[in-house]
Amino acid sequence: MEAKLATESKLPQVTLLFWIMKLSTTTLGESAGDLLSMTLDLGYALSSLVLIAFFFVTLAPQLAVRRYHPALYWSVILSTTMAGTTMSDFMDRTLHLGYVWGSALLLGILLTIFAAWRASGESLNVETIRTRKVEILYWTAILFSNTLGTALGDFFADTSGLGFGGGAALIGGALLLAALAYRFTKLSHVFLFWLAFVLTRPLGATVGDLFTKSHEDGGLGVGTIPTSMVLLAFLALCVVYATWTARTRRAV
Repeated sequence: MEAKLATESKLPQVTLLFWIMKLSTTTLGESAGDLLSMTLDLGYALSSLVLIAFFFVTLAPQLAVRRYHPALYWSVILSTTMAGTTMSDFMDRTLHLGYVWGSALLLGILLTIFAAWRASGESLNVETIRTRKVEILYWTAILFSNTLGTALGDFFADTSGLGFGGGAALIGGALLLAALAYRFTKLSHVFLFWLAFVLTRPLGATVGDLFTKSHEDGGLGVGTIPTSMVLLAFLALCVVYATWTARTRRAV
């Protein structure tokens, strides 16, 4: 029989804080992934192997706990964004698939994961995850959604000719439309959640590249190390606050 998780959700509530932290981790994942693969010159293949291993290291304690721990949860999210950065770059640049075919392949993988999720008889609503099998599907979907988001971000910033600023503006506009649809239309909230979840990744990727890339490449030239340090400090503050609010909520 499929093991049930704790009745208390292991996932955070989808609030404004959730989306702020999601965007922070996606931006940090872009700069940290580039730090490993390019600044430290490990290359996309080796960096991907290292970060996939890091993903499993962070995932293990998250699967083991029985309630939401912000530090554990956001560590896994961060590991998926970092791994997604180098995995996407490996597919698009090392394997020469390009951003369009790389995005199409990753979209197909993500849709296959969602199909398997639905075939399990469980809802894709993240508020109803109560079994270990579905939790694993959830994290697999997140890993590939962040990889897809990286490829889309690179497509909008490079292939489309919009540049980092233009790509960020376009994706930000799409996210705003999704938020308005969530508030004012009857479109599926589950669909809009996953759409926004995917879109925050290319937004983070383009914003991250805007800060880290050189002026010659269309960026601000801040660099991967300073950008990563500032984002990590901000994310740490958010985790501390989320931990405090979670404990306060349980104490009531």
